[in-house]
Amino acid sequence: MKEAKNFVTRFAPSPNGWLHLGHAYSALMAAKAAQHAGGTFLLRIEDIDIGRARPHFVEGIYQDLEWLGLDWPEPVMMQSARFEVYETALAALRARELVYPCWATRGDILAAIENKKDWPRDPDGAPLYPGLYRDLPESQRKQLMWEGKPYCWRLDMAKALSLVSEKLSYKERHGQLETQPDTQPKTVSLDPSLFGDVVLARKDVPTSYHLAVVLDDAAQGVSQVTRGQDLQAATAIHVLLQKLLDLPQPDYLHHPLVRDVTGRRLSKQAGDNGFRNLRQEGMSASDVMALLPPPFGQG
Repeated sequence: MKEAKNFVTRFAPSPNGWLHLGHAYSALMAAKAAQHAGGTFLLRIEDIDIGRARPHFVEGIYQDLEWLGLDWPEPVMMQSARFEVYETALAALRARELVYPCWATRGDILAAIENKKDWPRDPDGAPLYPGLYRDLPESQRKQLMWEGKPYCWRLDMAKALSLVSEKLSYKERHGQLETQPDTQPKTVSLDPSLFGDVVLARKDVPTSYHLAVVLDDAAQGVSQVTRGQDLQAATAIHVLLQKLLDLPQPDYLHHPLVRDVTGRRLSKQAGDNGFRNLRQEGMSASDVMALLPPPFGQG
């Protein structure tokens, strides 16, 4: 495994809505980490969801972050320009028979486990894939592909783990980075099998978040992934992919999530207003930061 030499971290939003206060906190945390380490803060646009990504949201990301006082090196990496990179990595996994095509819909999966009490769920709460197409004969796979039905590519988790000899773990940096930049990271053990055969790509998009993010972090020399605690469990998948694809393994800092008064975390899907609305209402950048949890505000 290659080792990253210089401190590099990133903020990597998806342009499918306006940035909310949770995004502001994540971007500021990453920038502060880079500042204290004397390193580099990168912006990356994760726009592989071509059905929902919009150019005006990309421009909005630039405007909102500049308003917060952040800057970053150019050019900005756009995932939509890297589909060939993802296709090459997926082809390498296919050549090793570590992924297989799956035609199961969400309804098919739910129907398959309907009468099975206490069916296991992954750390994100989704039911584990029951292996409907894992052991399909090659002749049937070719027939289904010829018929043109939509499918995805799933990682054969058992086979992938059989190729990894050591126990998987990663370094979590979770100290008060703004005052203790040299806090010793904590080693966290991982068990990717809890996720089952995860989706790594789809027929129309040659990647998933999991595959793209590890390839992009490696390409940009990211030494610390700074992101919210909602993505901490997925680190198990990412570290496994880093091992399989011989990519460098960064450290991680999973920061607390910004929540509303009810305790619900902010999200674009829930329709939470972007902080640009606050700006348009006359608030300054310092006013917005005061709404954030420490070290930027009082929460």
